[in-house]
Amino acid sequence: MDKKTKRWIKSLTIARKMWGCHQKPERSFFINGYQLPLCARCTGVLIGYLCAVLLLVLGCVINYLLCLVFLVPLVLDGGIQLLFNILSNNIRRFTTGIIFGIGFIHLIANLIVFLI
Repeated sequence: MDKKTKRWIKSLTIARKMWGCHQKPERSFFINGYQLPLCARCTGVLIGYLCAVLLLVLGCVINYLLCLVFLVPLVLDGGIQLLFNILSNNIRRFTTGIIFGIGFIHLIANLIVFLI
């Protein structure tokens, strides 16, 4: 096994421990034959978190009610998969993850502002 592959496997292990992602290959993106350390949904959530922080730095805060609406698509998508065994695709998982990540971080920001 080459050095690059060993590093990639280590990143998968670290992501599983730190993020709690299932890392199923059929629910993950691949780049040059290497599976990303997080599944499509977790990748979307992480990117959503980063986008939300960028929006906060730029001074854009989303209303808390809209934040709650942003959480719904991921919950619906995951719930439909779980309850009815209807699988979504990776693009939907990724997209709902981004929306959820933005809504969640802004909901936390609104909560902090409210408590202060």
